[in-house]
Amino acid sequence: MTRAWEADPSASFARRLGKSAHELGTTGGRDGCPDIWQLDNGDVAVIGRDLTNTYRAKLPDDASIAPDERIVVIPGSTLSAAKPDIPDARA
Repeated sequence: MTRAWEADPSASFARRLGKSAHELGTTGGRDGCPDIWQLDNGDVAVIGRDLTNTYRAKLPDDASIAPDERIVVIPGSTLSAAKPDIPDARA
């Protein structure tokens, strides 16, 4: 089955969206640093806690998760700090 979108594993990290986990106080050191990065192809990578097993059964009826996808949770402050770096959607 062909998907409308596929992640490109050759893409590289281009720029952080928002502030670092250190700046936001959401890390106690080097490990466990939630983050949002734009890749050089325009896609976005999210570093967070993998809670796929916890949330899989709680998904809304109109949401699904493929075997190669994960539900990643980040602090709301991480996303809020990235808002100025995220362009508005084009209609």
